[in-house]
Amino acid sequence: MPARPDSTRPSGDPGPDREKGMIGSLVAIMRFTGELRTAYVVVALCAVVTAAAGLVTPFLIGRATDLIVQAVSSGRTADSVQPLALLAGAILLTQLLATVVQNVGGYTGDVLSNRIRAMLSTRYLDKLLRLPQSWFDEEMTGTIVSRLNRSIAEVSQFAKAMANTFFTMLVQTIAVLVISAVYYWPLAVLLLVVFPVYVWLTGLTSRTWQRLEGEKNAHIDAAGGRFAEVVGQIRVVRSFARERHELETFTDHFDETDATTEAQARHWHTMDVIRRGVLNVVFAGMYFLIFWRTLEGGFSIGVMVLLIQLVSMARQPVEMMSFMLDTAQHAVAGSRDYFRVMNATEALAAETMPALPDRADDAPVLEFDDVRFGYGDGPDVLRDVTFDVRRGERVALVSESGGGKTTLVNLLLGLYPLRSGRILLEGVDIADLPPEELRRRISIVFQDPSLFSDTVGENIRYGNPDASAADVERAAAGANAADFIAGLDDEFDSLIGERGLKLSGGQKQRISVARAMLKDASVLVLDEATSALDTRSERAVQEGLKTLMRGRTSLVIAHRLSTIAGVDRIVTLQDGVVDEIGTPAELARTDGVYGRLLALQRRGEDSYLNAYQTAR
Repeated sequence: MPARPDSTRPSGDPGPDREKGMIGSLVAIMRFTGELRTAYVVVALCAVVTAAAGLVTPFLIGRATDLIVQAVSSGRTADSVQPLALLAGAILLTQLLATVVQNVGGYTGDVLSNRIRAMLSTRYLDKLLRLPQSWFDEEMTGTIVSRLNRSIAEVSQFAKAMANTFFTMLVQTIAVLVISAVYYWPLAVLLLVVFPVYVWLTGLTSRTWQRLEGEKNAHIDAAGGRFAEVVGQIRVVRSFARERHELETFTDHFDETDATTEAQARHWHTMDVIRRGVLNVVFAGMYFLIFWRTLEGGFSIGVMVLLIQLVSMARQPVEMMSFMLDTAQHAVAGSRDYFRVMNATEALAAETMPALPDRADDAPVLEFDDVRFGYGDGPDVLRDVTFDVRRGERVALVSESGGGKTTLVNLLLGLYPLRSGRILLEGVDIADLPPEELRRRISIVFQDPSLFSDTVGENIRYGNPDASAADVERAAAGANAADFIAGLDDEFDSLIGERGLKLSGGQKQRISVARAMLKDASVLVLDEATSALDTRSERAVQEGLKTLMRGRTSLVIAHRLSTIAGVDRIVTLQDGVVDEIGTPAELARTDGVYGRLLALQRRGEDSYLNAYQTAR
């Protein structure tokens, strides 16, 4: 059978890459959040009004200065009181206007920043939910979370700074350039020189800074990932007395960031001295030109005051550029990590439900047809796997450890693409089924119950969010869980802690069985559902599983062969290939995988019994 096409596709999400410069990366961020354009426009308009109001003040002060000089020179100071009062009132009004509009822009910027955070966070989770299982196999959970927190914090902080500072700074700078050119063109020329020189010097700084920031972020993400693992496995850490080792490993990562930060800060601040030195020289030249022009009679005292204030206004945004560029560089570094995930290749999945074929009542519900699979570029894990499961039939998968049983379950759930072959559910290739429709038709009970930090009832209802309280109670009773739930303080409303840590292994597994029972899918998969339980807990769970399997097509994986003695057929796997298919009685008489494992188990039981009798 020909190999399947690659079951992945590019996401199509826009995002900066390493080849894009800072401007391209920031534009990509704004494009990615384009639906917030109204907020961007409001922020920009507020910036224009604030800058305009700020620019009016130097003109008013310049006019007042000329009036005072004229009044003092002519000795008619009394006549100037009223116009000076009007000028003072105009200054007050413009500053009040600037204050109000600036805060409207600041409010909009704060809301914009939070919406960007929410948008980036929800899109990140949506993307993760659509990535293939193979992507998660290569990533640490804590690293994924750390990358999200860091990247989104840096991007949203930049958006807030841009909203509250950048637009006003940009408008103000352009206006100062135009006004300076009107009054004395050499001032505008010097401003036109200092801006690109400053940006160029910052660009030189940025390349090294970005490289060092990437190295630092790698250590921060690794430390965050390990931190999450240690907290999640704290009992293991303590039981092996590895607290000091984990602390040292965590500390080493941050020691590395110290060294990187020192180099980064040294480079940045050395270049900042050069940048600001150039700035100081140019602005000193501008002040000298204003003073000299005034001495020559080219400017009145009021115009001199006006131009000094305008030049000071131009200096402030240039100096603020250091802060903006620092924030922008953090955003760019964070956005690259963020968009690296957003641009990861998604699993290719069917989007429409195909027409279901007409099938006879005795047609197989599940069919594995010449299935071949391997992880990534590695060797085949499964080869030529072919068997079927009839309606209502209970089929067990048996192999030695690592034989491919759980891999088959993962393939049935569509978590990985096949290299060749087909898996059919009700006569339809699962590759042609939308993932939600495929998984809606399958209930699964894992070896690890994988409960959430919620109530007992909500964990059971996870299998069917629309189920009523009565439905939840019936599922609990069917799973043999009702008695222990009744003994909890708040019964179905009892919180069970992270991953159900407040419950025993058997109690957690019975909730897992109730969850699968409430889902009420036609196909049931039991993946080592009782292998981690003691005998008493296993029996309690088995009672629930018997109820759950009744009338359902079941695929059962179990290490303990006694738990599959009642199945209809057994499929054995050896080295990724189907070895035998038959009833438990038939395979017990052969020298195949099941027969050998059964003999080993019986010898182990006999040895235990002999040892026990000898000890007595």
